[in-house]
Amino acid sequence: MPLRVASYNIRKSVGRDFKRDPMRVLKVMENLNADIIALQEVDRRFGSKESSISRQMFVDHSRFGLVEFSVRPQSVGWHGNAILLGKDIDILDRNKLTLPGLEPRGAIVVDLAKDSTALRVIGLHLGLFKRDRKKQLAEITGFLESLTPLPTVIMGDFNEWSRRERNLGALQQGFSVHSPGHSFPSSKPMAKLDKIAISPELLMTDKGVHHCKDSKMASDHLPVWADIATGQT
Repeated sequence: MPLRVASYNIRKSVGRDFKRDPMRVLKVMENLNADIIALQEVDRRFGSKESSISRQMFVDHSRFGLVEFSVRPQSVGWHGNAILLGKDIDILDRNKLTLPGLEPRGAIVVDLAKDSTALRVIGLHLGLFKRDRKKQLAEITGFLESLTPLPTVIMGDFNEWSRRERNLGALQQGFSVHSPGHSFPSSKPMAKLDKIAISPELLMTDKGVHHCKDSKMASDHLPVWADIATGQT
């Protein structure tokens, strides 16, 4: 089951030119050629938490289906996280987590199937503080232990600046953590904040950061991607 997964912090569709342009973000996502995309900062943070990209825009201008996690009528995500799936992927189950920490943070979990093969995908946006990131990853891995095991991909904005990734210990016990490349800030990428982690049942055959004219302007993050398949690492 070869799949391309991607993660993209879209900063509420506000680009480096300070213009909110969801169509520009959608164009970048289409150019990723991904089967599954985890988005961060898709919803506005305050008030009604309205999505920066409406459901109808996903329908009219995207080849993806939106996994429903929102509890508010105008938002599409959970704590800003959303997951998009190619139309040939079936949803088996979904869960949302509230993560500990000083800032409001969450993670979303979807079990899916393609070509009779099941996969679990987790989208997250970890906190700015080291102690919070440690607690949040422990919360996620503890939740996974309560579920029936599946090959699993965890991806998102990890907010981890350390090159040694020493603050990701809770995750590294059961996953290999990959940084596809420098993705932040998009104007001059210097940090590998956006990461993709896979369980041992999966093999990462390729990975990268998506560079194009639109991606360099559409958000302060560049999207990252990885090609995965079932196999032994």
